[in-house]
Amino acid sequence: MRTNFSALHLVILFLGILVLFDCLYVVNQVQHGVLFQFGEAIKVDQDPGLKFKIPFIQKIEYFDKRILSVEAEAKELTASDGKRVIVDAFARFQIKDPVKFYKTVHDYYGFRLRLNKILESSMRKVIGRVSLSSLLTKARNDAMAEIKSLVNEESDLFGVVVIDVRILRADLPKENGAAIYSRMQTDREKEAKQIRAEGSEEAAKIRSIADKESKIITSKAFAESEAIKAEGDTIAAKVYNEAYSKDPEFYNFYRSLDAYQHIIKSEDTKLILSAQSELFKYLNIGK
Repeated sequence: MRTNFSALHLVILFLGILVLFDCLYVVNQVQHGVLFQFGEAIKVDQDPGLKFKIPFIQKIEYFDKRILSVEAEAKELTASDGKRVIVDAFARFQIKDPVKFYKTVHDYYGFRLRLNKILESSMRKVIGRVSLSSLLTKARNDAMAEIKSLVNEESDLFGVVVIDVRILRADLPKENGAAIYSRMQTDREKEAKQIRAEGSEEAAKIRSIADKESKIITSKAFAESEAIKAEGDTIAAKVYNEAYSKDPEFYNFYRSLDAYQHIIKSEDTKLILSAQSELFKYLNIGK
């Protein structure tokens, strides 16, 4: 009898502890606590701390207060200029109305699926009005702001506010990459040929100008040299005349010796001249 009484007490104690634990719940400071009764939300606990509920009748669901993020799957979209582009994007959001959030998408994973579809639809609308080149410039920020506005309008139905939407990557599809690279290479080669042609034309102009200036400089230098030479010849003639006028006989003698030196250069030199030639005047030949 004592054994049965002790076992009964243990069962009652266990049930009491179980009921006590089911009466208590704790709301964390980074969580919303939503209290449900028979499937209906009856209370939202925003303040952290230890709370009480009716056991087995009421249940608690927790939703994160923090800013959460969802990375959208890569999507192939068409820009306004007809070019295909693969876009990776992500969104940051916060749950503002946990009851509405629970009723519409139930949890984070349900919302992620819905947000992916909303993001894809919004990006198709916005990127369809924007050229590919704009997505690679500062105009990309305007596109992201417009996408965020569209996503926020639809996310409000789920009790969520979207804080930010960002395009992580905007790339061309692989099949288009080779064609675009080839076109870019052709454009660069064409540009290089044009630059080389312009360079050759400019070089020819520079060479022509340089040749012209060189001829002008050479002509001026030749004219100056001829003038200097003529001036020198004039001075020399003047000096010769002055010297000749002082002693003509000595001058003739000096010129004759100079002539002998240039004519008779070696021992085997042979000259056949008349003995009465003026050249031999100072050698006393034939006298």
